Amino acid sequence: MNPEREAQKARFLAEHGLAAARCEPLAGDASTRSYVRLYPAGGTPLILMDQPPVLESPIAPPGATDAERLALGYNAAARLAAGSVAAFVTTAAYLRDHGLSAPQVMAFDVDAGLAVLEDLGDGLFATLIADGEPETPLYEAAVDVQVQLHEQRPPDILEAEGAAWPLLTYDTLALKVATDTFLEWWPQFAGLEAFSPDAVAEWDALWAPIWVRGEAGASVFTHRDYHAQNLLWLPERKGPARVGLLDFQDALRAHPTWDLAHLLQDARRDVSPELEASMLDRYLAARPHMDRESFLADYRALAASNAARILGRVFARQALLGRAQYKAFMPRTWRYLERNLTDPALGGLKAWFDRNVPAGARA
Repeated sequence: MNPEREAQKARFLAEHGLAAARCEPLAGDASTRSYVRLYPAGGTPLILMDQPPVLESPIAPPGATDAERLALGYNAAARLAAGSVAAFVTTAAYLRDHGLSAPQVMAFDVDAGLAVLEDLGDGLFATLIADGEPETPLYEAAVDVQVQLHEQRPPDILEAEGAAWPLLTYDTLALKVATDTFLEWWPQFAGLEAFSPDAVAEWDALWAPIWVRGEAGASVFTHRDYHAQNLLWLPERKGPARVGLLDFQDALRAHPTWDLAHLLQDARRDVSPELEASMLDRYLAARPHMDRESFLADYRALAASNAARILGRVFARQALLGRAQYKAFMPRTWRYLERNLTDPALGGLKAWFDRNVPAGARA
């Protein structure tokens, strides 16, 4: 515990009349953020979001060149928000303005990396389904959120309450550096030799057209981490607003398949091929102007790219840093990746994995 940071949080809470609120830490994730549930005397619970800015590498300024982004580090290259409170506040406002359920922001300090949020409860999709809630209605509502978001092109700048944040594009470089983390981290985790220069060159050549398609199709607001542990069920609300949205500060303009792939190939819980197909049908039925075959081809290709990213940057890296719990998610993510690679159009990538990552090295 950092005494200086604790004092800063105490001052922030006191400034907003919450000095006497009882605090209850909430479970965290792999990020540098943490959350505390606040219980003000005589009031409804609130959430304190704590994102120390010093724990993150720099973000990408709008207009930065690829070389400049790479020099700044992973956050800038991949166009991550580094937990920015400005990103959270403006994105939450954009979602609420479109009739969706992002938390109201009661108070915030961008420079300090602190915010007090509406408490949307504990009804996470993943928890409810594990406790016996039927999954199909929840997934239908989550798909309907995507349909509602995708009906309008988002602005270049998100603005709210004096804060502004650029909604950048999930472009070729961001897709490449994210997918390439598999090359960096998987051999270390699986005990493989580093991939040869020839294997890396072939990898680049096989993925490059997919990343280009991802950027070319980047036209919709994208949550970027849209899955059952970031979605809350709010049954008292109506329509898509029944889905409470969390952890959206890394939002970008991206290909419309991106959030659907996160939802329907969820690395943390099994989503059956039948449910996946049904939900894709639901989305496409609501957007009949889209070319089905082209959309599904992009879905499989970009979902494969995302699975490689998750296996490398998220799971292998975290496991090597001592967070062994991420190993449990790896077999499921491999199954999703292998399912995507059965598409004949991805045969070259399937062959690459078969040659370079034998079955015994797919944990």
